[in-house]
Amino acid sequence: MGDYWIVVIVSVIVVVGVLLLSLLTLSKGYGYKHSIDPHPDDESDESQDKE
Repeated sequence: MGDYWIVVIVSVIVVVGVLLLSLLTLSKGYGYKHSIDPHPDDESDESQDKE
């Protein structure tokens, strides 16, 4: 019966650890500032304006 409780405790610890790491990863992902490169046509318009 003692082996059963050890397996249960280790399993609960692993599940809680995976849950916490998943939440941490999600929160970092939502906190990331996404940016996009300007469209090449927009860049060529700006370079023509400078000439």
